[in-house]
Amino acid sequence: MIRSSDRLLLLCALVVWALPASAQELSLPVPEISWRVENSFRFFTDAADTEVHRATYEALPPSDRLQRPVLAAEQELSRRHEIGWAATMFRDTCWNVQTNRFECGDKGRYINPRSHRVTATIDHIDEAERLSCTWLTAPLGGKNPRGRAITQPCSEPARFDVPYPDGLTVSVEIGGRSVATTTVKVRDLLVVGMGDSLASGEGNPDVPVRFSRERAASYGQRTASDDLSGYPARLGPWSTIGDDAFIEENPRWNDQACHRSLYSHQLRAALQLGVEDPHRAVTYVGVACSGAEVTFGLFLRYTGNEWVPNPPDLSQISAVATAQCGGHNAPLQDLPEAYHIHGSIPELKGGLTLRKCDPLNARKIDLLMLSIGGNDVGFARLLANAVLADHSTLRKLGGWFGQVHGLNEASAQLDALILRYKSLNRAIHYILHIPWEEADRVLLTAYPGLALLGDGSEVCPDGRAGMEVLSDFKLSEAKVKVGTWIADKLNRQMHEAADDYHWTFVDSHRREFIGRGICAGTSYDGANLADDLRLPRKTAAGWRPYNPADYPPYASRQRWFRTPNDAFMTGNFHVASSILQKVLKLNALSWFQLVLASTYSGAFHPTAEGQAAMADAVVMSARSVLEKYGQGPDKVHPRADIDPTGDLGQLLQ
Repeated sequence: MIRSSDRLLLLCALVVWALPASAQELSLPVPEISWRVENSFRFFTDAADTEVHRATYEALPPSDRLQRPVLAAEQELSRRHEIGWAATMFRDTCWNVQTNRFECGDKGRYINPRSHRVTATIDHIDEAERLSCTWLTAPLGGKNPRGRAITQPCSEPARFDVPYPDGLTVSVEIGGRSVATTTVKVRDLLVVGMGDSLASGEGNPDVPVRFSRERAASYGQRTASDDLSGYPARLGPWSTIGDDAFIEENPRWNDQACHRSLYSHQLRAALQLGVEDPHRAVTYVGVACSGAEVTFGLFLRYTGNEWVPNPPDLSQISAVATAQCGGHNAPLQDLPEAYHIHGSIPELKGGLTLRKCDPLNARKIDLLMLSIGGNDVGFARLLANAVLADHSTLRKLGGWFGQVHGLNEASAQLDALILRYKSLNRAIHYILHIPWEEADRVLLTAYPGLALLGDGSEVCPDGRAGMEVLSDFKLSEAKVKVGTWIADKLNRQMHEAADDYHWTFVDSHRREFIGRGICAGTSYDGANLADDLRLPRKTAAGWRPYNPADYPPYASRQRWFRTPNDAFMTGNFHVASSILQKVLKLNALSWFQLVLASTYSGAFHPTAEGQAAMADAVVMSARSVLEKYGQGPDKVHPRADIDPTGDLGQLLQ
């Protein structure tokens, strides 16, 4: 029996539903079912983390949601989270740091989900809190047309698991009458990210280093005129730089060895694709590693640039193939001849093996994001040539990578890169099973300009702005121009490779970096602290120009690249005393710790904002690719099934 108070409400509702279409147009809209995937970015194990990003996206102005959703969201999140939003999320992911595998719950279920939790509401019901709705969820193609029933107040959202990939028919009844029906079928995308430090998010640890407000650190004295005291000191109960307590305060990453973080533009693009479409879920597999090349990194095992007890045990291609297989085995394949291109890539000659998933077991990759090539041409060594003073000790030692490259060396490596891309293209199709006719699902991302000013034809001038952390650093405008010429040639070559292999080339972000290069900022008191290029040092008069405890690592700033000073203040990478003593034969207080803290901490890499700008460019291209293959957002609204012809008297008994 329906209560008398409900009878009038229900009668009024049914009268409205029974009106002709022309009358309904003048009245309230008919009821309809809205639904969304509860955790649309499945890499996050906590749906609340995904919800933070979804809610931030939905609160953006329409123009930002369309054109710059990731950058606008990053800037909004940075205002709310002092040390960055990733600090509370980076451990709750489907990346198992102990096994170096993508695992969540049951084996294989992360890659091949059986279902998705969905939240649904019934809209356009007056006095919904006073009516009861019965939700019917029937598997598509099942024998029971009504399926499972859930009865609750119409004002409350319903939650249920939707079988994947089949889906459900979902209906809502009020008083035994069907008022709305829709099909709920989740589109789950497998998005893969591979590449180097630009793809890993280097320079943007999930948990940055924090500094003491009072304490200062000393790195000794290199010369009579080069006193290395008064540097910002980490928080923590450490006694000596490099001791166990000091290393315990190192920055934290989603993957420590590879310096892979949640700020990676590949992850941010995949996350955006998940939160912007309520009917979509994204399964993300990101394996990019700082320092990787096409050879050592993608094809061959590379253990990253930070020592950890359990470094990566697979190359990136093998890691993706293993993930594709879910709970099945991806056996090793002996590939002695296929990928060295008649001996032109000597690193791949003799005994190349890669894991490959059987096509029957391999999940199809919907998007493969790539950022690779910079290390192959020795871009870090070109940087060393441009930013190390001519007579510095570090230049004499061969830079922080052991070599300093000029134009001739880089040009030779550019020629070799052409063949590496050709070999990689073969692996993408033969090993990772991306169909040849769908090669545009591969998105190759261009490198942004590091030091561009004005209209893009000018570069940062001579000087040490942003580089006072170590006296060896001094930017040369002339050498930066050489590096810029090489970088432009690299991007042209990447574009040509993308055209040759029918990949999608992503480069619209490059113009956004003009004016936001390594020297963008201020060097005077009273300006925005985030834009200050200077490194705080402690003197007898106190900290100048600001207290390091106040440094905002993820605040919005003019420059979109980390300077060596920024790297020291954000990543502050140091190694244990034992490693310096045993491997490098250096004292734990040596100035070489400053080299590590100002270079291996992500200097000359995009900030979180820079990564977000790159992610927006990737998202724009990804949207077009997905739309082409019928994987774009739904364009059909849920339908309302109206049955006003029944016996009202019987209904209201």
